[in-house]
Amino acid sequence: MLKEIGSYDAKTKLPEILRRVEAGEAFTITNRGRAIADLVPSRVSSRLKTEAAISNMLKAKKHRVADDVLAGFKESGRR
Repeated sequence: MLKEIGSYDAKTKLPEILRRVEAGEAFTITNRGRAIADLVPSRVSSRLKTEAAISNMLKAKKHRVADDVLAGFKESGRR
């Protein structure tokens, strides 16, 4: 269920509402109690984040660390 918000509040608090939508919340904008529009996070933003994460994982996979270097990292982390 989407959170309802009146059109006046949507207008006066738009920057705050957009930050909340970007964080994943969704709203139904109403006018005199009647649902007019749904404000939901964009799928494009989500897709771009997913593509960036996959790209970063593939880049990390290409870099190999020698066993002696890895052992040094482990040892320095134990200090």
